[in-house]
Amino acid sequence: MNYWSQFFIPTLKESPADAEIASHKLLVRAGLVRKLGGGLYTYMPLGLRVIHKITQICREEINAGGGIELWMPHVHPVENWTEGPRWNVAREIMFRADSAGAGKRAPAEPEFVLGPTHEEIITPLAKTEITSYRDLPKNFYQIATKFRNEIRPRYGLMRAREFIMMDSYSFDADDEGATQNYLRMKSAYERFFTRLGVQFIAVEADTGVMGGNFSHEFMVPAEVGDNDVLYCDESGYAANREKAASAIVPADLADAAPAGAVEEFATPGVVTIAQLEAAPHSVPAGSQFKTLVYIGDGKPFIVILRGNDELEEAKLGSLGFSLFRPATPEEIAPVLGAKPGSLGAVRGTIKDPSALAGVFADHAIRLVGNGVTGANKDGFHLRHVNVARDLAITRFGDFRRVREGEPCPVCGKPLKLRRGIEVGHIFKLGTKYSERYNAVYTDAQKQSRLMVMGCYGIGVSRSMQAIIEQSHDADGIIWPWAVAPFQVLVCLLDPQNEEAKSVAQKLAAAAEQAGADVLIDDREERPGVKFKDADLIGIPLRVTIGGKGLKEGVVEVKWRAEKEMAKVPVGVAESHLATLVRDAWEKAPRVK
Repeated sequence: MNYWSQFFIPTLKESPADAEIASHKLLVRAGLVRKLGGGLYTYMPLGLRVIHKITQICREEINAGGGIELWMPHVHPVENWTEGPRWNVAREIMFRADSAGAGKRAPAEPEFVLGPTHEEIITPLAKTEITSYRDLPKNFYQIATKFRNEIRPRYGLMRAREFIMMDSYSFDADDEGATQNYLRMKSAYERFFTRLGVQFIAVEADTGVMGGNFSHEFMVPAEVGDNDVLYCDESGYAANREKAASAIVPADLADAAPAGAVEEFATPGVVTIAQLEAAPHSVPAGSQFKTLVYIGDGKPFIVILRGNDELEEAKLGSLGFSLFRPATPEEIAPVLGAKPGSLGAVRGTIKDPSALAGVFADHAIRLVGNGVTGANKDGFHLRHVNVARDLAITRFGDFRRVREGEPCPVCGKPLKLRRGIEVGHIFKLGTKYSERYNAVYTDAQKQSRLMVMGCYGIGVSRSMQAIIEQSHDADGIIWPWAVAPFQVLVCLLDPQNEEAKSVAQKLAAAAEQAGADVLIDDREERPGVKFKDADLIGIPLRVTIGGKGLKEGVVEVKWRAEKEMAKVPVGVAESHLATLVRDAWEKAPRVK
């Protein structure tokens, strides 16, 4: 057992000025962390106890899912990254760690970088150490510090420059094995977050810069989350905004017949969807074609949407470009012949079609059928543009942002929207990394084959704050049992009373023997101060021992999450408390 007077819990009455959300305020006020600089935090003793408990639960569940723990360096030779598939993108979020000494200038390119993740380290390692199909499958993981150069760190541990993460990497002989490893890890994640005591949703997610075949994000629903989740209670479908699809375009939709010949009309000064909606033209946004131009791997390409839709830029990753960005007006004019606002993709109107890497249209433009688009002449548009007849489409795809209320792609019921905090992400990578590093093994027929990979991450420090964001009230934190820094707080109102001290020690010992971590508040403070601190730090079960209660022969027992307080006779308090502790563990079972 621990005594408050000998421990260190520097609680604060006021929130720090830079804390914008409840969980960030409570992290600091409850003495869990202290800020060193932007996105950099010291984990104080109470916070570190929570981190250790989350880490241990994580370790148990990843081990149960087949993981093998190791430890990799945080300082990486830059060559490991330049040889990989994502250096040009990843370098923007990486800290460099040059070895130049005093008086020496750092080279233009870094010699070393601090690891934001470890695919570029583990894959060459596997290439060296795994040579035969007999060595597979393997799943290596670590729980360690990561570094990312956040431009704007905020929200405490939510978006930090240094953070604690579990990262795991699986290697399999074939795609079927990789899928099985992926599903085992998905189950391990579900057990892990369940044991933390948080509500969570596993959602389909975009693979992003990581690449690969498919992925899932694990979200903790919270209004301050920086991710939107579209979901359906009826079917169980859930996806993040970047991946979400809907059934807004019926599968059996027939292409509309042409409504007439294409006609050009003057639109001087009209360069937006809204301006074309207004009088005198009065073309509804849903009847317009929006033409966007991007540069993908150095070559321009066109994306066509309905005028009332927004592009979900992450979905352009499905086009296969390693890098893409919006084109500038100076890059657009030589190819299409006009400035933004008068652009279109009608056959015969594009100035230099050979310069394009393709014309990609969202499926939903088929709902327009015949609409209006730019004429590729400044100040002019075209009407009666038919999707099938007139637009020079290379291929269709899903590029639009799905909105709340659209039909679920599984059952057709309206999709709902909620915000969430991403606390975990899993990817089936395929051979993207093993190809670049030539990570191969020899199969039973003595043939050389690429290892099939998966990667998996859990934000350990972010999970601590996500728990607080989801589980708190106006008075402070309400810790779930399994991750609380202490499960039982024995609040001693009169530390000089020998009888009270004896009862406190007996109760603490009974709770500890039943499996709880116990803190005795033996400070010389007023009861009101002790109760406020108890609520602030959020220990689940509080036992209060006071002189008045002892005269009545009772102690007070109260759960942090409940308003009611029970008076328990001193004679049965030890057994009663032990029963409460054992019952709490039954509701939050440990891995056997």
